[in-house]
Amino acid sequence: MNVAIIRFPGTNCEFDTQYAFSLLGAKTYIVWHKDEVLPEDIHLVVIPGGFSYGDYLRCGAIAQFSPIMKAIKAFASQGGYVLGICNGFQILCEAGLLPGVLKRNINLHFISKIQQLKVVNKDNVFLTSYAPNQEIKLPIAHADGNYFIDEVGLEKLRSNGQILLEYTDNPNGSVDSIAGICNANKNVFGLMPHPERAIEAMLGSCDGLAMLDNLLHIPLSR
Repeated sequence: MNVAIIRFPGTNCEFDTQYAFSLLGAKTYIVWHKDEVLPEDIHLVVIPGGFSYGDYLRCGAIAQFSPIMKAIKAFASQGGYVLGICNGFQILCEAGLLPGVLKRNINLHFISKIQQLKVVNKDNVFLTSYAPNQEIKLPIAHADGNYFIDEVGLEKLRSNGQILLEYTDNPNGSVDSIAGICNANKNVFGLMPHPERAIEAMLGSCDGLAMLDNLLHIPLSR
């Protein structure tokens, strides 16, 4: 299993993500955002959390124009698997790889806590090991995690089974308590919670390691 982890100016979760996948036996590469190609034989691209470009203008708005994003879009269009965590989710939305937007939390404050979540749809490689409506705990840490999409787009997400995770108490005001979604082809995933921060009992939960373990069995797409 080969994983490319993208690093932007302001990314701060790339090494946490690398460590999490190393615990699962994956080979990882840290890829600088100015690179124009991904490493060969990659199974998964991860855009980790942080504050790409300092979250200036809008979270992910500048990062979407980095050279590596062209390669990521091509990788995804060929069926390659892409995971965006927190700021990575914001970048995927800004780049048009996922529908909707992430805006400021409804209380206008940064939220950092262990969050209860519900698995909404397991018909995808990301959540295949879970039972429907199973509840898990993952950390959240964001100021702009309020997911929004219009009613037409929301209905498409529902009908296509693209809503993957929901908050049990909706801490940030997201439409339908949405915490994570995928694209229509179910090869691009985005979520605000941080699975890479829930990989050992001393961190309060191992639910994140169990979640990432699902991705170890995806096929090589190119």
